[in-house]
Amino acid sequence: MIQRCAACGAEYAESDPRAECPCGGLLDIEHPAPSLTGGELRALFDSRLGEPTGALASGVWRFREIVHPAAGNDVVTWPEGNTPLLSREVVSRWAACPGLLLKHEGQNPTGSFKDRGMTVAVTQARRLGASAVACATTGNTGASLAAYAAIAGIAGLVLVPRGGVAAGKLAQVMAYGARTLVVRGDFDACLRLAREVAEELGVYLLNSINPFRVEGQKTIVLELLQQLRWDPPAWIVVPAGNLGNTAAFGKALREARAFGLVSRVPRLAAVQAEGAAPFAQSFRDGFRTRHPVTAETVASAIRIGDPASFDRGVRAIRETNGVVTTVSDAEIMEAKAVIDAAGVGCEPASAASVAGVRRLVREGVIWADEQVAAVLTGHLLKDPGIVTWYHVDAQPRPPLANPPIEIEARVSEVSRLLKKER
Repeated sequence: MIQRCAACGAEYAESDPRAECPCGGLLDIEHPAPSLTGGELRALFDSRLGEPTGALASGVWRFREIVHPAAGNDVVTWPEGNTPLLSREVVSRWAACPGLLLKHEGQNPTGSFKDRGMTVAVTQARRLGASAVACATTGNTGASLAAYAAIAGIAGLVLVPRGGVAAGKLAQVMAYGARTLVVRGDFDACLRLAREVAEELGVYLLNSINPFRVEGQKTIVLELLQQLRWDPPAWIVVPAGNLGNTAAFGKALREARAFGLVSRVPRLAAVQAEGAAPFAQSFRDGFRTRHPVTAETVASAIRIGDPASFDRGVRAIRETNGVVTTVSDAEIMEAKAVIDAAGVGCEPASAASVAGVRRLVREGVIWADEQVAAVLTGHLLKDPGIVTWYHVDAQPRPPLANPPIEIEARVSEVSRLLKKER
């Protein structure tokens, strides 16, 4: 296992702490071809399902041979992963996609997919003897870093944009014990500062540009394939902000086919909010140019105007014959209301994937009879404020709003409301 620069091809040992090559390119982990056949790998991974304790109880470390085989006894795990693959008719009907499945990463320990990448990256920080780890975040990355740094006994620094983080996420960062640094600027300013801190102060950077984060996040796809008995869906649809997941999904599919785990790969669809859509703009011109934007959307987890994993994301879309689309904030919130009312629940950015499925079906890109897996990236309670706004304060009132109703303390009042429900 080595690290290789995606831009210039320079090689680095897996123990090199840098996140970027001096040329400015991002580093990727390269795994040698496993000694096992694809069938033998599938059997090995399947044999670990249901492990009760230890690293192999994790839905990340179950795949350790193609994630981080050198981790040894340094693994830092909650454990994470093992998230459900759900079928909900009401959501499928809304999206006009009967074969829609929901991979709910909000069921991870800190409530988002970030735990998958963080378990691997913090494991690497421990192996390197890092005294501190840091990240820039719109919330979920910081919550995850804070939890895993606490498990590892390593100091954590979390840089957040002032006024740009949902209360549920900020509460987690503080509760888990990381030092929260509120930056006067947006996420992109936070990430620039985090990179400078890593370079000048020797702190280990844990944003998605860290190649070990990508290794953990690719297990979303590996676990999804395993849940489908290694028979891939036609599409995997994912919300897209900093493009760490888009890159990780592309790498997972590339390696799954190369290692014989699957014989074909799904197409990827990356979904951005209209107000934070630099990747979608670039997709429209064939990725000839980058289009940084000033991001603004209710979906704070994907409120990113200049994605750090742009080049990795481009490769993932090209290799899977994928697409990039956008959805409005209104579409995101309507999708979220449908998902929430189905008893599933998710944060706004998660709902972008389902809203994207609906749009792509309407446009004829996704066929109605295709099996589609949409990734829900975060838990409903990550952003309770937006839930209250949608159901109580939004004007004009959204069609799916479900505000509380004040009544007198009489049975007749309840009876009257029950009759209306029938």
